[in-house]
Amino acid sequence: MMQAPARQSTDLSRTGRPSLSSPRPSMSGGRHSLSFSRRKSGNQETLPDGRSASAPPVPTLPITEDGTTEQNISNASSMGIIEPGPPPLDYSLRVRKWSILIFWSLVFADSVAMPIALYFGLFYGTSLSHNTVFSISTAALGGVSIIEYFLRFWRLWKKGSTCRAIGARRAYLDWFHWNYSFAWMIIMIELIVGTIPKEPPIRLLSMPVPTLTFAFGVELLIVDAARLMGMRAPFRISSLPQGAPLRPGIYSIIEDIIAVDGSGGTEFRERFNARYNASHYFRQMLHRLTLFWAVPACLIAGGTTAVIFTVPKDVAYVIGWTVPFAWAAIWALITTKWVQISLRDEHRHWAESREKEPAAAP
Repeated sequence: MMQAPARQSTDLSRTGRPSLSSPRPSMSGGRHSLSFSRRKSGNQETLPDGRSASAPPVPTLPITEDGTTEQNISNASSMGIIEPGPPPLDYSLRVRKWSILIFWSLVFADSVAMPIALYFGLFYGTSLSHNTVFSISTAALGGVSIIEYFLRFWRLWKKGSTCRAIGARRAYLDWFHWNYSFAWMIIMIELIVGTIPKEPPIRLLSMPVPTLTFAFGVELLIVDAARLMGMRAPFRISSLPQGAPLRPGIYSIIEDIIAVDGSGGTEFRERFNARYNASHYFRQMLHRLTLFWAVPACLIAGGTTAVIFTVPKDVAYVIGWTVPFAWAAIWALITTKWVQISLRDEHRHWAESREKEPAAAP
């Protein structure tokens, strides 16, 4: 029988949703218990499943030290909470494929094609000074991205926001938005410094995208290395509160982009957290995805930079603004297919483990 709950410190956010710092219910003696504890999978302490207070609880399987799903199923079986599959994400890119295609086509035209077109069109087709050419190019850059920046700021800032990070205050926004701000700061510094001289340094003006690519890869590597060393979050990282065990570097990026830009909302953040807590296979996939993006990002940035400072200036400018984007597009397509296959494998592995359990039961 469910015991009467004592007054719990659930640390609800202003939207009425639980914080990730609130502990997760444990199971005791085959019955639900209102005592709370943390569990570990490998070096990961699990956090609460992030469900809203009004939503029905999603049972998450206890994780053993080796993190095996089979053992999770076995332990859950004795408690009578075996689930047919991991907690659902309830999010699909298929229904959003046209909006994704339109958005990234606009970004490509605005942030790749236009700088190159303005460079060659104004540099060689007019009598404008070279400084004026790059001043115009800098002023015209990134209109779509800037609009998106302020739109996502409003979605996170407005009262009653439905996409805010779990347990975060209004002013926090989210981790990706702070990275977004930092990225624009880097771009503006490089472009403004590059347009000050009478004869702009074209190689420097070719560097904004490789610089961002390098910063992106290094951040992912640092976060994942700190996680593997057992370090805890030194400050809030989206829904992950300060002091919580770190998660793979790409976790917060996926969470923030889908929740805000992809209209998944805070509910997706909660489901994403529940899935991460419950599934060792899912955590492993995110770790591999982090390395899949981080290491090539650093290599692409380094290689592009080396080429920029060795080839003719016109070629360098084209390479600097196109190669990182082309790499990211190819990696995004590979990632989409990889994740689809991995999620199918996860469900199959979960189902196979569940089918083995009746035979193993005494």
